[in-house]
Amino acid sequence: MSRSPLHSAAHRTAAAVGGRGLRPMVALLLITSGCARGDASPADSAARPIPVDLAAVQLQSLAPPVVATGTLGGKEEVTLSFTIGGVVARVLVDEGAAVRRGQLLAELTPVEISSEVAKAEQGRLKAERDLARVRRLHDDSVATTEQLQDATTGLEVAEQNLRIARFNLEHAVVRAPSDGVVLRRMAEPNQVVSPGAAILLVRSAQRGTVLRAGLPDRDAVRVHLGDDADVTFDALPGEHYRARVTQKASAASAGSGTYSVELTLDGRGEALASGLIGQVEIRTRSQGSYPIVPLEALVEADGDSAEVFVVAAGADRGTRRRVHIARILGDRVALSSGATPGELVVVRGAAYLDEGTRIAIRRDGAPTGTAMPAKSATDTVVR
Repeated sequence: MSRSPLHSAAHRTAAAVGGRGLRPMVALLLITSGCARGDASPADSAARPIPVDLAAVQLQSLAPPVVATGTLGGKEEVTLSFTIGGVVARVLVDEGAAVRRGQLLAELTPVEISSEVAKAEQGRLKAERDLARVRRLHDDSVATTEQLQDATTGLEVAEQNLRIARFNLEHAVVRAPSDGVVLRRMAEPNQVVSPGAAILLVRSAQRGTVLRAGLPDRDAVRVHLGDDADVTFDALPGEHYRARVTQKASAASAGSGTYSVELTLDGRGEALASGLIGQVEIRTRSQGSYPIVPLEALVEADGDSAEVFVVAAGADRGTRRRVHIARILGDRVALSSGATPGELVVVRGAAYLDEGTRIAIRRDGAPTGTAMPAKSATDTVVR
């Protein structure tokens, strides 16, 4: 079965855009006006002009969004650990558990730590007795001033040792620093851990949930603190989350060369799991003016570029021209280059044209003496 030129052109356009184009361009919707060849012979088609509709290129001011991909996480994710080493006695929470501020999460076996506290207490008592004895002897001129000073220092050292021992006993347990959720559990009972070893990773609910993304320099300069954004996740199709830019790096990362930005999600984002990959569309405040053409004017597409037919005033033929696409706006297209406001482009019938093809411009109906062919079932390509 042979295909009409419109059918072939539309499928080439849809395939090119669907494979590579701009992120907002998930596909081109090319809807033609019903200009099929019907049963006309090649000689008839070459002899008579192709009926077309024209549209003027318009200039419109818009702010194209910045599109990026990022990872969801808590603004504050805290790794909890013991200040001293020892044997883990209990870990009271599992991954995914919600915790409250001050809640006991894990503790070390207290035998060794309690013994250190008891030893420090006895050391302080001895230092107190020594100081009292030396002070009496000093009053009787038996002990020297140096001996009195040494005894005084000995008591101060003993008090500091006791303070350290009590601090270690107090921190032989892990408590939740704030309300949040346990993201990771890295220790088990009877496990020997060193001082500072990670025991639990907790995401705090205190400062919200953020999406972290890296932007190239051309996008980073357009993004400002407070810009609104829309966030979606492949894992949650159909769900949209509002977000706002709350942090932006002032220097590029050494590895990727991108600028890190953080977007704080609305309250619903707190229920999401850390690590989800999200797509963000940031609505920037930087304005720009772009030539706008109807989507129907595009007859070929290759990545972010396409072709249109431009018709000069009074001409009966169109000229093929390559244009570059900035953004799809529903049934219109914003161009970054290739067209000038005020120029006329072919809309209906463009898929039938080649360089040098004669055209007949429709006005209130079909041109005089030109029959409009019936619309084919394959004339519409939808995404």
